[in-house]
This record gives sequence, structure tokens and C-alpha cells, in this order.
Amino acid sequence: MSHEINLGLNAQQSAAVRHLESPLLVLAGAGSGKTRVITEKIVYLIEKQGIPARQVFAVTFTNKAAKEMVARTAERLPPERRRGLNISTFHTLGLNFIRREYAALGLRAGFTVFDSDDSLALFKSLIGHSEYKDVIEPKAAQWQISQWKNDLRTPQSCYEQAKNEGWDEETRALAGLFDQYQRQLTACNALDFDDLIGRPVELLQSDAAVRERWQARVRYLLVDEYQDTNTTQYELVRLLVGKIGALTAVGDDHQSIYAWRGAKPENLNRLADDFPNLHRIKLEQNYRSVNSVLKAANHLIALDTTTASKQLWSDIGMGEPHRVIVAATAEDEAERIATEILHRHFRAQTEYRDFAVLFRGNHQARLIEQALRKLNIPYSLTGGQSFFERAEIKDAMSYLKLLVNPDDDAAFLRVVNTPRREIGPTTIEKLGGFARERRSSLFAAARSIGIQSVFDNRAADRLNRFCDWLDGIRAQPDRDAIDVIQQVFDAIDYPAYLREQESTPKAADRRWQNVEEWLDWLAKISDTQVEAESEGGESATKMDLPALAQRMTLLGILDQQTREKDSNAVALLTLHAAKGLEFGHVFMAGMEEDILPHRDCIEDEARLAEERRLCFVGITRARLSLTFTLTKRRRRYGEWKDTEPSRFLDDIPADLLQWQGEGIEQPKEVSQAQGREHLAGIRAMLGK
Repeated sequence: MSHEINLGLNAQQSAAVRHLESPLLVLAGAGSGKTRVITEKIVYLIEKQGIPARQVFAVTFTNKAAKEMVARTAERLPPERRRGLNISTFHTLGLNFIRREYAALGLRAGFTVFDSDDSLALFKSLIGHSEYKDVIEPKAAQWQISQWKNDLRTPQSCYEQAKNEGWDEETRALAGLFDQYQRQLTACNALDFDDLIGRPVELLQSDAAVRERWQARVRYLLVDEYQDTNTTQYELVRLLVGKIGALTAVGDDHQSIYAWRGAKPENLNRLADDFPNLHRIKLEQNYRSVNSVLKAANHLIALDTTTASKQLWSDIGMGEPHRVIVAATAEDEAERIATEILHRHFRAQTEYRDFAVLFRGNHQARLIEQALRKLNIPYSLTGGQSFFERAEIKDAMSYLKLLVNPDDDAAFLRVVNTPRREIGPTTIEKLGGFARERRSSLFAAARSIGIQSVFDNRAADRLNRFCDWLDGIRAQPDRDAIDVIQQVFDAIDYPAYLREQESTPKAADRRWQNVEEWLDWLAKISDTQVEAESEGGESATKMDLPALAQRMTLLGILDQQTREKDSNAVALLTLHAAKGLEFGHVFMAGMEEDILPHRDCIEDEARLAEERRLCFVGITRARLSLTFTLTKRRRRYGEWKDTEPSRFLDDIPADLLQWQGEGIEQPKEVSQAQGREHLAGIRAMLGK
């Protein structure tokens, strides 16, 4: 196996791999091979520069991207050379940091991580028992406080700003709620998702010894999708690499589409301020798409003056013009999309998995689904229920988390009466009030001496029996983590509980199979040799219960599915969800004003620029063909409204677009060619 720089790299890619003299920013256009560059640079650092694998860190945003990087590295390095290599998401890196430094952060061993549902439940509880209940909506509070955390705001700084700047009543109330929320997390020995990065940043900023230790550990850091970093992620990177700046940041400001969730594309420019010797390399050769796709994308994005200039090109060939299909209504649009997919499927023997239908909002999917079903075309719709969102899996996760951390209120509330233990809402409400008075967790409150003053003997006895049972399991020494979890399910006879809940035995069995699948997965993770978590990678031990609970919670937050599906089906997904993917043939539905760009963004220059970048992302998903669809009129709020084509279509050269459909007159030769193509498609279907 050769460890030389891969000869297939182009000149810019090779330069990016070899550059080590200063911090490096790689502006990587869509489809330009950025993952390959990161992978080759990891190999170069380990094999040619002699940096131990355990001191090389690479971070990205999704588990899928991290897995791909791990797989590619495994092809280039034998196991002994990559042992201890750190490739992960930002949040996994943060979790690993916290597991090493939890004491310095004021946490106790066995801390738990709240997912979105857990933190929302806590917000609902805090708001419901406060003077804010008529002022604050829980989901809005969750979003705002998450934004504050990602901007490195503290409850105190928000409170001071509310006082000094005369914020409105709702924002002042939110600042107070922020403080209560953090106090309750502390009482539960818990962190939320934002804390996985925010808390390490706080510690690195305040503790010089910890900062120096981590800067020595991270000899080189590679960061993917840098344009998607928020303030805390940027600071984490800056603090880990220190003044030396052993850093390669890879990003594309043309694909910055996540400002609404806190991403700061200006972080690409901030790098030059923090590292004056920053070197830049552009990757402009595209390895994915035909040039008709790239020309359309280049013309569209050239009008975004907030981003750096890049000209994508490929040597794949020109490709066909892009069709713009105008339909009478949204129903007609959906039927035309389905028909076009069916024709190409049979005419060119194109697999269904090679098609994608992209749209601005999920509400557009319903009619497209109906049209595909009518023609028996298989499809997959992103955004379905996650494995981790199933009730039985959330029950299982809550028992796991409560075994590790009995002060986890969210887990306690979910399972204290699951299966039924006659600990009803009234008991829980009283216990909650008692815990708030004492500023303690629910479990600690149930265990306190004063509990007898709150409940009658029967209610207090039920709570005590549950707590005794839980403590009894937790106190068992030297037990295998999986055996402990299995013991819990045996003790509560969870299959019997599911049979009580479901109308048919078959439905109950299906839910229990989900739990068994979860247990199998837990066992596989437990058996994983956690080499990266030891300094030299020399130890190989099963994960204990705390490590399992933390890892499984993070996987549940980061991954929508336990496994990726590879079905032969048309992909239906939003433009945001399509980022990072590619398909042979792409349909972009709803290319109209008020849809793309969205009506809420048209009057805001910054948001309109992001809509343009979102359109760019959609276009550059296509490898071979691109079809835009729109309607002449669309029903909104029960009334028919005339529509206008998206302004973004005007920004694509006319010679790249072939308009057809409602109200479009075609030259005779074009109409005849389309007729022949249509007949060929019908013959192919009949032959099939």
C-alpha cells in the first residue's frame, strides 16, 4: 500500500495537502473533492510528517461525513498507523473533551446529555410554574436560548443587556428563564446539546493549564464545512490550535445556507483576522457535474457579492440544456414531475435512486408523493420519524440515562410510571414543587427526609420503592453494562407493558423488536475498542454505562436513522437537506417568487442572498440533468393566486434553459422531437 500523495490529485488539491507553513483556508467549490483533500492530508501528516495519529484531529458536522472520512482513511492507512486518529463531529469532540475534563467543569461522573425533547420538557416545566407562562412559548424559548448559547452569551450578560437596553417584556423574561434553565441543568448533572461545545470553550478560555494541555494534544486540526460554524465552534477551533495555528479549514461560502440556525459564514473572513499569515487555496475543478449545470450555477452565484469569486468547471462534457416546465397548478406540476421520471426511467433504463425532487418547504411534498404513488414509483421522503423518536426507544434510553445519572429529571419523568407504578400526575406535580423549593433533582427530592410532609404514606411508599429498586441495580458491582440493561427490561416485563399498550399482539411485537435491535446495537458499541479515548491508543476496553449513555444520546441527536437506506427509490427532500448529496437527475419544484426566494426573505438583503445560495446548492446537486418546475397559479389559504417565475431563473443564461409547458409556444422542430421522445417512452413502458 502506497502512502505517497495520491497522483490523481490536481495541482490545487496537492498544494492544499502539502501546505503546513501557516494556517490554511481551502475554498472548495461544490463537487471539487474536499473530502479527498482532507483524507489525503491526514495520511500526509501521519506518514510524511511523522505526527502520531492520536494527535491529528478532523471535525465535521454530520455522522455521515465523519464515517465517510474514517472509511477513506482506512483505505489509505493500515490499522496500526491510524490507531488513535480522531475523526468526529464537532459535538462528539466536545463530548470527549467533557468526559476528560468533567470535574473542572463542575460536573459529576455519569453526567447525562439532554436531547431536544428533554430540554423542551424542562422549558415547559419551568415556564408552567412561573410568572412567564402567559408571556413565553416553550419552543421559542428553547430556540432563543440556544442562539444565545451559540453566541457565547451567559444568563448574566443577557440579563444585563435586558436591563440596560430596555428589552421588551418577553426578552427580559427569557433572560431570567435562561438562568433558571441553567440552574436546573446543574441540579440534574446534565448538559444540553449546545453545552457540548459551549462548556469546553468556557473552560479553555478560563483555564490556561487545560488550554495548554489540549493545544499540546491537538498537533494538527482539520475542519470541514467551515462556513457552517457558529461562534462557539469557531472559538473552539481557535482555542485548540492556539497561536501556532496548525489548521486546515475547508469550506465554501457559496454553500452557506444555515444562518437561521446560527451559522456564521463571516467566520471564513475572521480567520484572516486571527491568523494574519493565513494562506488561501481555491478548488474550482468539479468532479461531479456536466458543464451546463456548472455554468448555470456560476452565473447565479456571481450575483452574490457577499462571497468570494469561484468559477466551477469540469472536463465531463457540456451536457443537455435545463428544462423549465410550466404547469397550470401544483397538482399538474406534481403529475408532470412523476411522468418525466417514469419516462426517463424506462427510456434510458435509469435507476429510481438516480432521481431527486428538491423543494423549498416540506409542504410541497404531499402532492408529489400522491403523483408518484399513482404511477407506482417508489420514493423515500426525508424527515420521517427517527428510530430514536419512537416511544419504546425513548423509554429504553431514559432507563439507561437514569441508571447512570438518577438526577436526570427528564429521564425520571419518562419512566417513573412506565410501566404503570401508580405514581400519577398529582404525585409528580407535588414532587416537582418540592424539588423546586429545594433546588434539587426529582430523585434527590424523593429521597429526602422531608418527603413525608408532602405525601401520604401510600404515595411516599411508591416513590421509595421505585428509588430503592433503581439504587439496587446501580449498586451492583462489576456488572457488564449490557447485562444491567437487560436486567431492567426483565424486571419491568416491558414486552407485557407493550402488549397492554397496543391493540394487537403484532404491533406490540414490532415495538419490542425495535427495543431488541437497540439492545443489539448497544452491545456492538459496548464491544468497540475505544482506542481513541486512551492517550496512546494502547488500551481496549468495553464501554461502561456512563460512556454508553453519553454516546447513544449523542448518536440519537446527530443521526435521524440508525442505518442509511440504499433503496432504489426517488429521493424527495428539501433544498437544505440536499446539501452534501448528489443525484444524476434533479427536479427543483416550485421555482416561483414567494417560494424560492421565500416570501419572508425578499425584503431582507442578507436573507435574500442566502436564498440565492440555497438555489445554488440545489443546482449543484445535479450530475447529468436539471429540470426546474413552476406553476401559473397556486392555491394559498384556500384562494387561487397567480404566480411569477423565480427571479433566479432570470439570472441563468437563456441559452441554458429550454422552456416548455403551459402557455409556452415551442418551435415546430422542438415539438416534433418532444413528440418522438414521448412515443419512445410509451413504447419502452409497454415493452417493460
